[in-house]
Amino acid sequence: MFAMRYLQEDGANVGWWLFVILGFFLLMVIVGWLVSRRRGEQVEVPLEAHVQPRVEKPADDLVKIEGIGPKVAKVLNEAGITTFEALAQATAVDVQKVLSAAGLQMMNPEGWIEQASLAAKSDWAGFEKLQSELKGGRRE
Repeated sequence: MFAMRYLQEDGANVGWWLFVILGFFLLMVIVGWLVSRRRGEQVEVPLEAHVQPRVEKPADDLVKIEGIGPKVAKVLNEAGITTFEALAQATAVDVQKVLSAAGLQMMNPEGWIEQASLAAKSDWAGFEKLQSELKGGRRE
């Protein structure tokens, strides 16, 4: 309202200033919107000098363990258990919870953990000896 009344009183000489000011305001709104969009996409992760980057170990073939098939290995991998060492450090209760959540209640992971600890140490002779005593990952 004020701008319209001002234009009518002073004529066309002042009108172009009003358009410049409105154009500048519109430009600032667009630039602000673009900057705020870009900030939302960036995630800053501070790295301190004394922190070593975490090196992920390649996944082990968990199917080598007696009693673990491809389906169970996939469930364990999705739960973050991708190496023999990770399985060896897990408790039977925790592994059973992962299996139960996937609908695999009839499994007993206790023998798997024992096998995984030998495989993590690269004790393949002990690993094979233990597997000869197991049937489906359980002691006979």
